[in-house]
Amino acid sequence: MDHGLNKGRPEVRLRAFRAIDDPETCALFVEGHISVLANIGVTKVTSSKNEWTSNPAAFVMVVESLDGKQVFGGARVHVAGGSEPLPIEQATSAIDRKVFDLVSEYAQHGTGEVCGLWNSREIAGYGIGSIFLVRTAIAISTQIGLCSLFALCAPYTIASAQAVGMEIETSIGNNGTFYYPKLDLIATAMLLKDVAALSKASEDDKQAIIKIRRDLNITRVEVLRRKEITIHYATKIPNLEQWDLNATIHQAKKTFLTAKKLDDKELSII
Repeated sequence: MDHGLNKGRPEVRLRAFRAIDDPETCALFVEGHISVLANIGVTKVTSSKNEWTSNPAAFVMVVESLDGKQVFGGARVHVAGGSEPLPIEQATSAIDRKVFDLVSEYAQHGTGEVCGLWNSREIAGYGIGSIFLVRTAIAISTQIGLCSLFALCAPYTIASAQAVGMEIETSIGNNGTFYYPKLDLIATAMLLKDVAALSKASEDDKQAIIKIRRDLNITRVEVLRRKEITIHYATKIPNLEQWDLNATIHQAKKTFLTAKKLDDKELSII
């Protein structure tokens, strides 16, 4: 079939997978994300090397054509304890090293970060980036076994994050804010403390997330501001029997202790 998008009534698949299981789709994700960032004048971010593509603790969601040849948007969930620090740690630690302690505290019970959220102009206006990918990221986190989730939000995504139960984390940065990814842009640190219960989520978002959790592979016609989009949800993550959250938590502890030792050495030199 033609993998172009029907602008009148688009039909897409929203699929979740572990990054290391699908390098081809990861490459399409990277290509699309770079293009979107370039359009807003951002050419450098901390994840620009795209090391997440080989991170065994990175999970990916893509909005793609039904034949899988084109990716229109995506997001990721990185779990603390993978082969690299969480993006929020990489982005903000030079400004406030307390982010390491904060992540470590939540990592003991399984934490991660929603990151890399984007959608192409081709599919703008249908709620892909602002609603459906965010909800799906929260939904798949229970499959992964996470209890909490961080996010570093641009100003226009704060409301969406709050709708799914996230709160501004004021203990780091300037009451939770940082200049990132460049000096004229502000990012806000946010935290969802109860991935399972979603106690602070709006009722609409909470019920939508519960539906995704209950029916992992289902087709729905979603409506936003009178615009319809057919989404084929494929959110059951393949090969999860090969995923070990406890081992990842253990690795997160080791990584934190190593970072603390390095900090102590740096302080003694100063």
